[in-house]
Amino acid sequence: MAANYWASTQRHFWQTNRDTLSEIRQKLEDGDRSLMQQYPLPDRRLLSIFFNQQLGKLGRRMQLRQQALATAQVFIRRFYTKIEIRRTNPYLVLATALYLACKMEECPQHIRVVVSEARNMWPDFIVLDISKLGECEFCLISEMNCQLIVHHPYRTLQELQSTLDIAPDEASLAWSIINDHYLTDLPLLYPPHVIAVTAIFLALVLKPTQVGLQAAANTATALANAAQAVKDASTGTNPALDTQQGKVQNLVKWLAEGEVDIKALIDCTQEIISLYEVWEHFSDKTCKEQIARYVKARGLDK
Repeated sequence: MAANYWASTQRHFWQTNRDTLSEIRQKLEDGDRSLMQQYPLPDRRLLSIFFNQQLGKLGRRMQLRQQALATAQVFIRRFYTKIEIRRTNPYLVLATALYLACKMEECPQHIRVVVSEARNMWPDFIVLDISKLGECEFCLISEMNCQLIVHHPYRTLQELQSTLDIAPDEASLAWSIINDHYLTDLPLLYPPHVIAVTAIFLALVLKPTQVGLQAAANTATALANAAQAVKDASTGTNPALDTQQGKVQNLVKWLAEGEVDIKALIDCTQEIISLYEVWEHFSDKTCKEQIARYVKARGLDK
């Protein structure tokens, strides 16, 4: 097990760039062109929102920690870079990923408990047969090449809380933003510390509320301001920042003096704001219906 991100399999095998990730997915789609045409699905981010909601409900039933849910989401995103989603039963994959994540995060759950809770949540898609989940677990482990250690941004957030004088409510908001980033491709694109700094930046500089963040992010102005503020943070040329509270000045100074990739920070900021824009168009019913259509038609629920 790698004690830090820089020596981990996550960095060496599961961190990529947008072009490479796009090529990987395009190959999957090209190999299943007929399935894609026959069973269209919503935008990938909308599916991620749906999966996140379903995982959250299952996790609450089992009283699981957030980090286990986060690890499960990373497993799901990695798995679907290897296997086209229409070849799977996503509900079984969700339950299996959570079962495996609980093992990795040292809060293991009995396989019968996971199957039973998943069956209660998704009775039309999960059978009371633990061997199905066991087979799916083997498939996940195989497709991820047994590289199951996941490093999360939460630790960096906690470490920077005192350094940047982050208040508890701001830390809570940054934590929520980190939770939301698992609904994007960012866990496959950037190191955890970049995600953590992005969350802090959004919590401090944009100063949204828990509810207002999504609304604020729905304007092009918020997006432009986010990108410009990060650029200005590296040069110290934004006079507005100079008049803000000391904690914001500390963040600007820390960014200017540190080794955080500012371009990566801008990209992460834009990606998260884009997620909130897409979230406005989310329909739980549409996702359920389109997933059910191909799962039932292809007999993947048996």
